[in-house]
Amino acid sequence: MSGLQEILLILAILLGILFIPRILPGKPAHRDDGPRIRIPARMRIAIAASVIYPFSAAAYFQPWRKDLVLFLYTGIGPVVLGWLLVWVFGGFNGEAEKR
Repeated sequence: MSGLQEILLILAILLGILFIPRILPGKPAHRDDGPRIRIPARMRIAIAASVIYPFSAAAYFQPWRKDLVLFLYTGIGPVVLGWLLVWVFGGFNGEAEKR
C-alpha cells in the first residue's frame, strides 16, 4: 500500500508544480533601466584570454601528472602578472577614479 501512496504523493507534487504558478497572480514585469556596467571589447578579450590560456597550458603541461610548479609559472603566472600590470598602470592613468 505504501507504493501507491508514494506514487500519489509524487503526482500531487508534480501537479502542484505545474498548476500553482498559473493560479497565483503574476508580478508585473519591471524593467530596470538603471546604470549598467559596459565592458569594452579589449577587456572582454583580456578576460577570455585569461580563461583560455590557463586551460590550454593545463592541457599541454598536464600538472596532475607532471610538475605542478612548471604549470604555475607558465600557466597561471602570466595571467596573474598581466592583471597586476593592468591594475597598476590603470591606477597611474587615473582609470580607477573613472569607475
